[in-house]
Amino acid sequence: MSGTFVGMPAFPEAARDAVRDTTLRGNLRHATHTIRAKRAKAVAEVSDWAALREAGKRIKDHTLLHLDRYLEQLEAAVTAAGGTVHWAADAEEANRIVARLVRETGESEVVKVKSMATQEIGLNEALEAEGIRAYETDLAELIVQLGEDRPSHILVPAIHRNRGEIRDVFRSEMDKWGRPAPDGLTDTPAELAEAARLHLREKFLRAKVGVSGANFMVAETGTLVVVESEGNGRMCLTLPETLISVVGIEKVVPSWQDLEVFLQTLPRSSTAERMNPYTSTWTGTTDGDGPRVFHLVLLDNGRTDTLADEVGRQALRCIRCSACLNVCPVYERAGGHAYGSVYPGPIGAILSPQLRGTASEIDASLPYASSLCGACYEVCPVAIDIPEVLVHLRERVVQGGPVTREGNKVVLKPARGHGAERATMRAARWAFRHPAALRTGQRLASRTRRFHPRTLPGPGRAWTGSRDLPPVPAEPFRDWWQRTHGGKDGAR
Repeated sequence: MSGTFVGMPAFPEAARDAVRDTTLRGNLRHATHTIRAKRAKAVAEVSDWAALREAGKRIKDHTLLHLDRYLEQLEAAVTAAGGTVHWAADAEEANRIVARLVRETGESEVVKVKSMATQEIGLNEALEAEGIRAYETDLAELIVQLGEDRPSHILVPAIHRNRGEIRDVFRSEMDKWGRPAPDGLTDTPAELAEAARLHLREKFLRAKVGVSGANFMVAETGTLVVVESEGNGRMCLTLPETLISVVGIEKVVPSWQDLEVFLQTLPRSSTAERMNPYTSTWTGTTDGDGPRVFHLVLLDNGRTDTLADEVGRQALRCIRCSACLNVCPVYERAGGHAYGSVYPGPIGAILSPQLRGTASEIDASLPYASSLCGACYEVCPVAIDIPEVLVHLRERVVQGGPVTREGNKVVLKPARGHGAERATMRAARWAFRHPAALRTGQRLASRTRRFHPRTLPGPGRAWTGSRDLPPVPAEPFRDWWQRTHGGKDGAR
């Protein structure tokens, strides 16, 4: 597993390989359609869903605009409750902090709650390099870890696997990580779940250190919140003597009243439940109850740079529900691995290029991993206008321009491979500014329409390779209007 999937090809190349995998496409189609239908039913039960969506958007926007104040308030509250706060500017610093904290306990293994932030920074690999073994306890994450695989979905990391594949992974790999799979294990869900439960139970009871993320952090009390469906999170958060939570700085909300909104929208948008089976909250440490030591690592890793972008910062509203993935026609066909990031799908296409920049081939291609159909915006519970950000990032890739990287203002150069696109846009801009030339060009195109090719030559082949070239009408609209209405603006 790798948080950044270094060396991944650009999205079009990776997606081309993925769509040829008929088993993968079948797994994705079945899973996303099932989740999508259940979510729609759960959301329809709420009469004020639009109001909740707007409230979530406003709370997030307000918090992001005053993030410095709320983070300082959070730090003070966590410290007062007996916790210790650490600030990590990037993945390297966060990994170094966590590894040091684990070493100080004298332990060489940790149990983990499912955490996108720790996947983002590649924590498991960093701990392994320090001689510390991290055990994933979420069922889907366990499947991914045992199979030496990569997560492909925010909510269901092993969505690309079917039951037969999971059975084979358990049979061949479980004994290398602990308790082996039972003899004669079949692919029935109950047996697979029981095999995972038995395998993990010994780790829960033995581990002295737990590592988690958090869905939300409440600034006014210093409370952290984890919502989950399996109970593994509750075990990791309560049984170990030391708890280390790595959380992105954008996860803070001002108050418990604000949290109320998200505890209604997140379960319905993610698991199609009215409420998560397990909603765990903790505030610092308490004698005789839960971990005796609590550390909070606040992770930046590109978030402050993203915050500086007035259009792109709305990606930081994301509450990781994954609803956008389940309605996206591109994700359904290509799967999550093609995005080269732990954040796949539409949200990954706008979040990863901002957190990591667009210097690599894969990150420069992600803003194009969309049809701009807008379905992602319609289902987003915090109203992130993903198509708007995608177009914004496409402009950045093609044109370059000023951005903030590592807190500094820099000017990006246009990405290579987009010269023809830039030339086309410049030509179009000139034509629209000169009506006479535009009219002449339209008439010429109409009169030569018989000779137009069905596909474009040269760089245009990539465009017509996946879509039809629109036919040119027999006459331009202006000429048709002049002929049928005599040029009278008031004609009907």
